Amino acid sequence: MTKETASPAGCGARSPGPSWNDYAERDTNPVPDFLIADSSPDLGSAPIAASRYTSPDFFRQECEKMWPAVWQFAAREEELPEPGDYVLYENAGRSYLVTRQPDGSVRAFHNVCLHRGRKLRTESGWAETFQCPFHAFTWNIDGSLNQIPCRWDFPHLADAEMKLPEAAVARWQGYIFVRESHEGPSIEEFLAPLPDHFQRWRHDECVTSVWVAKVVKANWKVTAEAFMEAYHSIATHPQILPFAGDSNTKYSVYGDNVNLAITPFAVTSPHLLDQELSEQWIIDQMIKYNGRSAQANLNITVPMDSTARRELAAVNRQRLGQDAGRDFSAISDAEMIDAFTYNVFPNFSPWGGFPPNVVYRWRPWPDQDHTLMEVRRITRVAPGAPRPPCPPMRLLAEDEAWGSVPELGALGAVFDQDWANLPYVQEGLKASKNDRVNLGNYQESRIRQFAQTLDKYLAR
Repeated sequence: MTKETASPAGCGARSPGPSWNDYAERDTNPVPDFLIADSSPDLGSAPIAASRYTSPDFFRQECEKMWPAVWQFAAREEELPEPGDYVLYENAGRSYLVTRQPDGSVRAFHNVCLHRGRKLRTESGWAETFQCPFHAFTWNIDGSLNQIPCRWDFPHLADAEMKLPEAAVARWQGYIFVRESHEGPSIEEFLAPLPDHFQRWRHDECVTSVWVAKVVKANWKVTAEAFMEAYHSIATHPQILPFAGDSNTKYSVYGDNVNLAITPFAVTSPHLLDQELSEQWIIDQMIKYNGRSAQANLNITVPMDSTARRELAAVNRQRLGQDAGRDFSAISDAEMIDAFTYNVFPNFSPWGGFPPNVVYRWRPWPDQDHTLMEVRRITRVAPGAPRPPCPPMRLLAEDEAWGSVPELGALGAVFDQDWANLPYVQEGLKASKNDRVNLGNYQESRIRQFAQTLDKYLAR
């Protein structure tokens, strides 16, 4: 192996072997400049407290100070295509009805009857009005009061005062966001630089094709942070090392809210650099175990003068372009095969690139010791083709494995491997003697940014 090399700026040493930028330089087509640029500032090396993952008081502060102030991914446009369609979005003690209006706009109302406090709805659906099942107080889908039974007994309640409280709503690339506070940055400011980056990948051209969720006995931050670094692959996902650049993943952080991991695929992990592995063996292993940019039914032969990376990208340009009704001939190899895993504070992770993409969302469910993790696959729709309806979320039972969902392919087994760690991370943090979590300077820089941003909200 070669010696570790210094980064051009920021937080120090890098993995042995080729960097992601080295692969980008060899690409068949030009790679976008925003992916080449380095954005890895030195965020320090201080430990963070283990108790932030286990303390009920810390969780209470998150619910009171952070969650109401941030934009949260609440729904995709395809979940509510028609006026009257609504999505029940619940998180951190709040409950919202995200509702399509007759003019096509979207509004979000607090899902609480203003009479005796019952939830108006307990699941997503369609409604002409929102009528409380307790006493039949009723609201129109624009939040205005429709009726109060026995109105003679409520002369003290004016219609104007009985509008359902409303949350702020923003829409971007097929995603719908809510924020309890009506003050704060716009969605474009909050997501920056995603609006610039995703101009190229256009998630508004996609629809949800798979949606699976499961509850894990671990804090929401423990769960989210498990998907912010590829460092764990050597122990947790050894089957991907033949075709995934785990420790030479490129990490970038942008401001307070956004970070990015770019993991090169169809290349060998730096941990295996001392082994002679053929390009054909690399692609065969990727087809067997990847499940996103290489499907199990592919049959790819790598010529002697080519690479697994180049051949897989060429196949993907043709097959994915045909499926999407688009010309991908000028698209880079990287954008056809690599994992561009963005994370937006606090709990939204959309992948970039052109293969069917993955979207993560994490929510405390309902306390500091449990998390609902949702995994979506979004698929590009050909121009002029009908947009298929959104499948309902499939909530796995505790004894159901991710790998039991055939639509997830090889990804299901990967999530099961992560699930084997997370409850024991939570138990270990509770048993911590020194109350310290020690992070790597580079490979875990996204986790450090995430923690520092949360601390800024809690300090308000």
